[in-house]
Amino acid sequence: TAPTVARKQVSRLDGTVKYLWELRDGNCIETVLMSYHHGNTVCISSQVGCRMGCAFCASTIAGKVRDLTPAELLDQVIFTQKDSGLPISNIVLMGIGEPMDNLDNVLRATEILTADYGWAWSPKRITVSSVGVKNKLKRFLEESECHVAISMHDPIPSERAELMPAEKGMGIEQVVELLRNYDFSHQRRLSFEYIVFKGVNDSMQYAKAIIKLVKGLDCRFNLIRFHQIPDIPLQGVND
Repeated sequence: TAPTVARKQVSRLDGTVKYLWELRDGNCIETVLMSYHHGNTVCISSQVGCRMGCAFCASTIAGKVRDLTPAELLDQVIFTQKDSGLPISNIVLMGIGEPMDNLDNVLRATEILTADYGWAWSPKRITVSSVGVKNKLKRFLEESECHVAISMHDPIPSERAELMPAEKGMGIEQVVELLRNYDFSHQRRLSFEYIVFKGVNDSMQYAKAIIKLVKGLDCRFNLIRFHQIPDIPLQGVND
């Protein structure tokens, strides 16, 4: 059953489109369409809600409701393209939910996107984001050739645990050590996501800790703007 548009918002600044899709069971998920000079990227959700509990994310406030099916993952791409009339060149799984917490369905959807019998896309057109989930991240790295993005946000384990409870299950140091076993020096890309929070992780101390943590890794950092969430005291440094 095709999703229906429950709400559609278009940015006056850059034309970014945010869809709120209503699924067959009445639950809703978000999908975002972003246009760049190199093409159109769609950011899709992997779950209804999320149980990772990150302190800076509105998606986790109500907890996890359920996983999305492979069809629901693909529908976000198909119907965003149909509604916008724009060809999709890249996909990022960075919307609502933790992809590694729905790994079977994520792998099935990316298989369809990249297989000859499916859409025959290059896996390098797809980026999958994760906070780092024990056992699941290794399996993804072994079974997929898609790009990898890790939500870091704080390189100091004890502090990261306060922002991201998933640190207690698989710490950022464990994540980095696992990543060192894979080659990201060619086409497959590794990136780390980092929101700079005012007075929390924005000093030179953190820059030096990051350099020490990822030294020797072929990677890049993606600095993400923080959108203020009601009743959450964190403030972004967006300039």
